[in-house]
Amino acid sequence: MKSSVRSLLVTAVAGAVFTAGCGTVWAQQPATKDSVVIVATVGEPPTLDPVGVTADLVSIITQHVFETLYTFDKEWKVMPLLASGMPVLSADGKTFTIPLRSDVKFQDGTTMTADDVVASLDRWTKVSPRGKTTTSAIESITAKDANSVVIGLKTPLAPLTSLLAMNNGAAAIMPKSVIDGTNAVKSLVGTGPYKILEHKPDQYIRLVRFDGYVSPAGEANGYGGKRVAKINEIRFVPVPNATTRVEGMVAGQYHFADSLPAEMLPRLKDAKGVKAIVVKPFGFPLMIMNSKTGVFTNQSLRQAVLAALGPKDMLLAAFGDPGFFALEGSVYAPGTAFYDEDSAKTYNQNNPKKAADLLKAAGYKAEPVRILTSTQYDFLYKMSLVAQAQLEQAGFKVDLQVLDWATLMQKRGDEKQWDAFFTYHTFVPEPSLITFVNPAYPGWWDTPEKREALAAFNTEMDPAKRKAKWTALQGLFYTQVPTIKVGEFYNLAASSDKLKGYVPMPWPFFWNAEIAN
Repeated sequence: MKSSVRSLLVTAVAGAVFTAGCGTVWAQQPATKDSVVIVATVGEPPTLDPVGVTADLVSIITQHVFETLYTFDKEWKVMPLLASGMPVLSADGKTFTIPLRSDVKFQDGTTMTADDVVASLDRWTKVSPRGKTTTSAIESITAKDANSVVIGLKTPLAPLTSLLAMNNGAAAIMPKSVIDGTNAVKSLVGTGPYKILEHKPDQYIRLVRFDGYVSPAGEANGYGGKRVAKINEIRFVPVPNATTRVEGMVAGQYHFADSLPAEMLPRLKDAKGVKAIVVKPFGFPLMIMNSKTGVFTNQSLRQAVLAALGPKDMLLAAFGDPGFFALEGSVYAPGTAFYDEDSAKTYNQNNPKKAADLLKAAGYKAEPVRILTSTQYDFLYKMSLVAQAQLEQAGFKVDLQVLDWATLMQKRGDEKQWDAFFTYHTFVPEPSLITFVNPAYPGWWDTPEKREALAAFNTEMDPAKRKAKWTALQGLFYTQVPTIKVGEFYNLAASSDKLKGYVPMPWPFFWNAEIAN
């Protein structure tokens, strides 16, 4: 990322206002009659419960249905969503009091109370990959009264508010009545501007506006502020083939399509009634290695992978146009608060001889390296082919397994079935939100040195000191090599000219948007 935040175009949409709960809020407006937005997605989501997974596809869909206590504004600062204000922190940093809005309705007609929030947060700490990272620090979650919740901490936890604001592995608030411990929820009931009407796997997911929705106060601001469901129905259609998504946009079959191949930009620009959208910066591709079981439990072999790979070739194969990527090894790129060049100096080696020497010294015996990839994310598949060639040149024996995305996600949960997989991560403002930092995330980077460095980072409340501690953690990342950061990339999406008021975001949303007549 070459700037500290994404440039987000926020369109203010006029609407009726009234006072309820915590102040001025925006009421739902009449939707355009029978208005339906059809969104072409990369595939079928593995679940519609946003708590237990960190998949972007799940987040894109479910953020319309479920909400969190906090969210991020256009500058990636935390702001209230279901909370009525920012948390009140005790002097010792161990008591975290969250005031709640009193006007929030669930889609089953009940009013949100502190008991619902306590039950939801308790489930999040036990089910969510992100929530699980907080359990060593959280001592208790209790209702102070009907409209406030207190989180008691054993130690200060600097990223807690950001964790509560994240929309994947989300701390989604649901009615206490639908929660059954760590089991699947009894029904998918949220507080969002849309509710689930129908799900036909591999065909579509239909969301319809929730007429009882009451938006938070304030003008639209990133993911925060005013949320109005102007569209009657959002229909998410799985279209695994990227070229089919593009041609569907050109033909007018879809109103929006995400994760499109960079080389299709000219096709979109030439199409009548279609707008190409480049979200820049967006995220970073990753090759996650299995540190828990198999060949890559050997750190020297992971270092050999780092030495063998040439990120520029991988990025060129994936995107073609250099305007869609940047060679950058620092997890946080120039212009961001956590950027550090020195601790990422071993990035982009492209040195097969060095890799071969490391393989020999480590006693590698040509064990097959099982790498999972998927054509549903075209750019990941293309870079995995280059990685295969580069690793084989260095002396690795590679078993590249091409799967549909849902199967890849399922398979990566079993450490015995893979050695590496390709994925990507969208920009997040807080390093503790990055999935591979989480020891519970597939890859399972969890060494004593990493635990110590992460604990030091998470308990440090001073922003300046946190930067130094993140630098130490990134240095460890490049020494222990649990994951390869390939570089930076920018996302290509497309929308119909009929879709008005859409705001480009890494996880696209469609509240405040509408269909022109």
